[in-house]
Amino acid sequence: FVEAGMESDSETHSGEDTTPDDWMELADASPDASPANSPAATRKPSEKEDFKLSLITWNVEGIYGEKRSERARGLVKYLNLYNPDVVFLQELIPSYVQFLKKRFVSYLMIEGGEKGYFTGMLLKKSRVKFVESEIVAYRTTQMNRNLLVAQVIVNGQKLCLMTSHLESFKANSKERMNQLHVVKRGFKRAPDDVTVVFGGDTNLRDAEVTKVGLPATVCDVWERLGKQEHCRYTWDTTTNTNQNISTTARFRFDRIYLRPAIRRGVPRLAPDHMALVGLEKLDCGRYTSDHWGIYCTFSAE
Repeated sequence: FVEAGMESDSETHSGEDTTPDDWMELADASPDASPANSPAATRKPSEKEDFKLSLITWNVEGIYGEKRSERARGLVKYLNLYNPDVVFLQELIPSYVQFLKKRFVSYLMIEGGEKGYFTGMLLKKSRVKFVESEIVAYRTTQMNRNLLVAQVIVNGQKLCLMTSHLESFKANSKERMNQLHVVKRGFKRAPDDVTVVFGGDTNLRDAEVTKVGLPATVCDVWERLGKQEHCRYTWDTTTNTNQNISTTARFRFDRIYLRPAIRRGVPRLAPDHMALVGLEKLDCGRYTSDHWGIYCTFSAE
């Protein structure tokens, strides 16, 4: 959830888990859909495969109990279909994390919190070597938001992965820009032989990004790929009915930023594909989330 009360200063929900943990048992009642059973997982990588990375970032709306077990199964379906190397998730709750750990044993789960709702990462063990992680606090947040950072190695190359759920609502623009400054420092402080990828539910408006100003070495992946209209809006009440909002709103809240390694001799990662995921309504009558997810692939230039 991000902006159901878009112009309001207060949340329209408590942020509490509103259903018992047995929703996980309901979700687990679905047929086995482990990554090992997906077509992508059985595909053998080419011996000539270059430095590549596939990623999904998605606010999964885990704080809402409405059809959560069915929507969690929807997430499993999409992750198995795309079989990404890295997954950035927002609006997780503890029981959702336990469900994902059970279903995705071939991934390492890193959590950005323990209580309420928080972010997380899934890292494919066969492709991503985990080095270390940290949680960077946003000192003035009123919504318990933070920046989750992981140092990893993919194909022998160093990557810094970052995800966050920036402060919600139009009225919190100042705090959101403060948080973007923290993300910006993460890009600037990374060594020049490290590729930095940020993805998450930013709640950002373009004017806020302009005011903060990102380093020249950092690109907005959607912009780099030509500002394709079909994947512009990730929170769109004209098509997504999960929030049942009467007003029409379309925003590009979910974003991916990339800073390639800049040291001479180190492969430079560049985006080559982006698509929205979760566009199909589930049998339960809901979408997997009130946000569309973003699937993105990168390869060495």
